[in-house]
Order: sequence, then C-alpha cells, then structure tokens
Amino acid sequence: MSFHSKLRSLLLAVSIVTPMLTLPVTQAHAGVFISVGFAPPVLPVYVQPPLPAPGYIWTPGYWAYGDAGYYWVPGVWMAPPRVGVLWTPGYWGFAGGFYAWHPGYWGPHVGFYGGVNYGFGYGGIGFFGGEWRGGAFAYNRAVANFGSVHVTSVYEDRTVIQQNTIVNNNHVSYNGGGGISARPTPMEMQAEHENHLQPTSNQLQHENFAAQDRSQLASVNHGRPGTMASSNVNAYHQTALQHAQAQPVSAADREAGSHYNPNNREANQDQRIANGLRTGQMTSGEAARADRTQSAIDQQVHNDRVANGGKLTGQERQQINQEQNAASRQIYNEKHNGNTVTPNEVNNREANQQQRTAQGLRSGEMTSGEAARTNANQAALDRKVHNERVANGGKLTGQEKAQANRQENRNSKQIYNEKHNGNTAKGAPPKGHER
Repeated sequence: MSFHSKLRSLLLAVSIVTPMLTLPVTQAHAGVFISVGFAPPVLPVYVQPPLPAPGYIWTPGYWAYGDAGYYWVPGVWMAPPRVGVLWTPGYWGFAGGFYAWHPGYWGPHVGFYGGVNYGFGYGGIGFFGGEWRGGAFAYNRAVANFGSVHVTSVYEDRTVIQQNTIVNNNHVSYNGGGGISARPTPMEMQAEHENHLQPTSNQLQHENFAAQDRSQLASVNHGRPGTMASSNVNAYHQTALQHAQAQPVSAADREAGSHYNPNNREANQDQRIANGLRTGQMTSGEAARADRTQSAIDQQVHNDRVANGGKLTGQERQQINQEQNAASRQIYNEKHNGNTVTPNEVNNREANQQQRTAQGLRSGEMTSGEAARTNANQAALDRKVHNERVANGGKLTGQEKAQANRQENRNSKQIYNEKHNGNTAKGAPPKGHER
C-alpha cells in the first residue's frame, strides 16, 4: 500500500468523537486539513542541526495530529522542489471552538503561518534565514548553522531578525484562542494567492515516519520529543525505524493519545490572566475575579474526574467547555473595559505565579485540583492588593508591598510543591525539575 493510500485509510479510520476531528476528503495539503478539540503542546526548544550541503532550506519542526494524538515532526533541512521557492510552515489556528491545521507549502514568497515563532529564520513573519540570489540560495549567517560545510553564498543581516520576530516566550504553538494574536500582513495575504507547490515526497515521508515513532507522541514524551531536529531526513528515518521496530505504537498508545489533553484550556485561561496583569490591561481586582472563576472550574473538573475514574464524560466536557467560554468572555471584557494599571512589580509577580500555574497544567505536573487551590490563593491575594490600592488612592505602602511579597513567596512555594508532589494529570511525566 502506498503512503498516500495509508494516509487516506488512516484519516478515514479516525472517529469523529471527542476530541472532535473533522477530516474533509480533499487533497492532503490543500486548505484546512484537520481540526482537533484541544490545543497542540507548546513548541520544544532545540538547537538547529548543521546544514548537510549547500542548497538545502530549513523546515522547522511542528506538532502534527494522527490516530495516536499529537506527535512531533522533527525540524529538518530539505531540498526545495525547484529553484526560487521558499517554505511557508504549516500552523494551528483556533476558530469555531477547534484547532485547525493549515498545511505548509512551497512558493515564491513566504505567506502567513500564524505568527508562530518557530525560530531559525521563521520568527513569526516571513523568513530571514536566507534568500535566492540568481540560481543559488544565499544563507544569512546570523541564523543558519553551517557546521563544517563550506558555503560560498553567505550574507549577514540582523536587522531583519529584529523587524520580523514575534516574541513568544511561552513557546505557544497556535494562533488565536488565547494563543498568538497575529494576523496576516498585506504581503502575506498576497503570497497566499500565488502558485504553490505541495510538500515534497521527502517531507511527506518524514511526517509519516514521525507518526510511527512512539518517542514523538505527545502522550508519551509530554512535550519533549525523542528527536526534535535532524540534519537530513535519512538520518532520522533510520532512527524512527529502529524505534518503531523496538517499540511500535500500540492500541493503548492510540487510546491515550486520542484523549491526551493535560488541561490545555485551563492553562490558556491562566496564561491570559497572566498576560493581562503583565500588560496592565487587568487590575488586581479584575484578576481576582478571573482567578476565582477559574478556580471553581478547575475544582469542578477535578471532582468530575474523581467521580469517573480519572476521565470526563462527553456531557461533562461539553459543560466545562461552555463554562470556559463564559470565563473567556469574562477575561476579554476585563481586559477591554478601559480599566488599566501601570505595569508594576506587584502585578508582575502576580502574573508570574499565574504563568507558572499555566505551565504546570500544560505539562501535567499540576492536576486540576491543584490548580484550583493555587488559583484560589492567588485570587485572595489579588483581591487584598486591590482593596489596599483603593484605600490608598491607587498605590501600595511599603509595608503593604512587603506583605504582598511575603504572601507571594508562600504562594510560590505552594505552586512548587504542587508541581513536585508526585501527583500528575493522567498520562503526564513523573515529577522532575521546574520547567
């Protein structure tokens, strides 16, 4: 059976249940291809391997989705299908309650890829790792890793990096829905209407090998893929074959992967609160309200899971999703109601705690019940800070700042303990070091 036949069979076999999948019968890389009911994991941090030979173009790694859930396709140097074309990476975009995959393509210019900062020349807008000069590809030495390969067509441009990099300190891997808020530029929109070439056969095979490599499954590696990047496809394919022969993807892996969701929606809400505090769009009082709401939802998720042996029923998932939609609107309204505060040390500390809770939920190091407790404690402190500011004309006294800092220290210890106490969300890795 050919790869394309296997791929079609795989797609037709995927059930249209939670997580919700929609698989239109279209060409594999034309338009939106697949949609999932929960967000992809964060982007792993890795080092670009050296260029295998002049003429190859870097294609960044990404989270794909198959019958065993999300899996990481390693970044790799690829030979372009012809002279003069550049790679536009695929990206996940949130819309209509689902995360839809927009496949990558080759074309004369780089189009929109969700504003996702994949690194190594793909900073969120365009590509600054190199350019075509005549019939040869010239590399930007400020980005590309040449290793020991002798490259004659080289230039250095660091300004273009600064102008086209979207800061993504949390390594979010999708656009919209609490993720990256970038929208296409006029040039990117124009690029989308140019003639495109689909991924090469090497790229399709590369993705297929990754799908069969158990160490690449998010439900197995918990955001730390066995192979994050490779200099060439053949080297990784040999590794993937060895992994597949030693420990093939099992039916249990497929069952776990199709339901693997370490509290991404809860984490996204906590992250949005953190962002609102850090930018000054949310006051401590507004954050307190959002924290209380999130704590109640977290506790409800925890209680439902305990009652059902660790899982949520379809009805419970639907109810939680509706409550999170309401919570999302609440956060949006709090951030856009005109009440702002100048970014300050206390709010930044509150934001940091919120972000650590989000990271704990994403990694599975914190359960929903643990997040409920940390959010409740943070809500109490946020409310206290708000009340003291109101009483003092918008400021905190030195004594109040010191007291808030001591409470944040206690909250920080609590978060650390929750993340390292051995309790993990189902399918999460053993507790280890702070991420």
